[in-house]
Amino acid sequence: MKKSIGVKTVVFPTPVFIVGTYNKDSKPNAMAVAWGGISCSDPACVSVSIREATYTYSNMLEKKAFTVNIPSEAYIKEADYFGMASGRAEDKFAASGLTPVKGDFVDAPYIKEFPFVMECSFLHAVKVGLHTIFIGQIKDIKVEEEFLTEGGVADMEKIKPLIFNPASRTYYGVGRYLADAFSVGRKDK
Repeated sequence: MKKSIGVKTVVFPTPVFIVGTYNKDSKPNAMAVAWGGISCSDPACVSVSIREATYTYSNMLEKKAFTVNIPSEAYIKEADYFGMASGRAEDKFAASGLTPVKGDFVDAPYIKEFPFVMECSFLHAVKVGLHTIFIGQIKDIKVEEEFLTEGGVADMEKIKPLIFNPASRTYYGVGRYLADAFSVGRKDK
């Protein structure tokens, strides 16, 4: 029997995205975001939800561009730090030792050390309560070559992305492979 636990902001899994932006003076900043995901396939879009009080919020509106960086497990401390510190008060790149790189397709920095990066141009913003959902059109995806399969697909088991559990406020890694999508659900003939 299921027990009601009330209204909570919990869904599994929740990705750990590090959103990269420039301010009006082109100073790079990065912020950890857990509310986000793919929001459209054509055009390819990703969304991130950000509170108006954040430094990143104003940067996204100013530059109309952002990157979504996916850290590997090796960068758990840096990813967590990006979610605790404010870019208004400190230079997160200097403090973390990570390297901002100017995007090739949008006016936003990506993080050199992270294995997977999406460069996005601002498409829409929708205010919902405390957050604004920013929808960005994906202009390019960059993946370190060592994290690609022979067929050129990003390999999640090699990337080892972080997953956030909002219920317990803890981080996890990706689990084991189970089955192929759009295949395992077919009825036996």
